[in-house]
Amino acid sequence: MKNENKHNRPKYSLEFRQDAAKLVLEKGYSQQQAADHLGVSLSAMGRWVRAERKPSVMGSVTKKISVTLGEHDELIRLRKENEQLRMEREILKKAAVFFAKETE
Repeated sequence: MKNENKHNRPKYSLEFRQDAAKLVLEKGYSQQQAADHLGVSLSAMGRWVRAERKPSVMGSVTKKISVTLGEHDELIRLRKENEQLRMEREILKKAAVFFAKETE
């Protein structure tokens, strides 16, 4: 029942999101024009542009550190890898204790 009410947002590749943001930041498109041209929502376009925009000197002092879309995807990947490695380490610890008891 929960899944029926859940909105399915389309998944866009990192390259697509970066290129979409470049239309606004480098090519001079408005966010609305770029969103209409690519067939994406204006809110998604706004998020992508904010993520790719370089933080200003004043903004970086008052706000938390922002990351680009590429850095965000890498951060997610590294967090998953870190969790996997922690689980593997715990398994190896338990195996070492088990085999140490076996040899006694």
